[in-house]
Amino acid sequence: MQERFRSAATAYNDAIDRAANDLIVFCHQDVVLPAGWLSRLSSALEVLDAKDPNWGVLGAYGNTRDGRGWGQVYSSGLGVIGEPLTGPCAVQTLDEIVLILKRSSGLRFDDALPHFHFYGTDICLRAARMGMRSYAIPAFCIHNTSRTPVLPKEFYVCCRHIKQVWHKCLPIQTSCVRITYWNVPVFTRRLRELYLRYVRRQGHGGRRVQDPLALLDEFTAL
Repeated sequence: MQERFRSAATAYNDAIDRAANDLIVFCHQDVVLPAGWLSRLSSALEVLDAKDPNWGVLGAYGNTRDGRGWGQVYSSGLGVIGEPLTGPCAVQTLDEIVLILKRSSGLRFDDALPHFHFYGTDICLRAARMGMRSYAIPAFCIHNTSRTPVLPKEFYVCCRHIKQVWHKCLPIQTSCVRITYWNVPVFTRRLRELYLRYVRRQGHGGRRVQDPLALLDEFTAL
């Protein structure tokens, strides 16, 4: 458990420095990994050992540059998102709920990235710059979170940072928003949030459930 860091990037870099093993799994505190998850991870690693042993970052859900989401997860308020996988699928970015990398890859998060957003995007772009691909893998998990349709201002601070640092990689498709040169999708999202906050006065979406594992009964086919 990493606590009392000023940003996710600094917390994760500290974890990399202190890791005893080469393979590192970063996971949100509100993510539930169901039985068999480690076996599915192991199977994906076996495939990549043969297909692309120099992989950069793995995750449970990611997006390709054209906006398609791969790797199924359950998220409170959204239900099941993403498309099912039979094996690893190359993506441009990965959602932060689960990130997997190798210490020996030399990958590190951007210490200058503030707050707790877009660090999954950043680490995937860093991997690509080093000639390594990122993959969504078949590793269904549950993100048992209280979701709000109105994102905090820190989200947009991080978004601007990513656009400035990675402007040569635009457009960048993330799990929350598409970052482009003119940033029309970002502005559209902000306008929608202003409407929800001040016109409809809607502040909350889905909420955590008491027994997240019970949700698996609905998705046994995954």
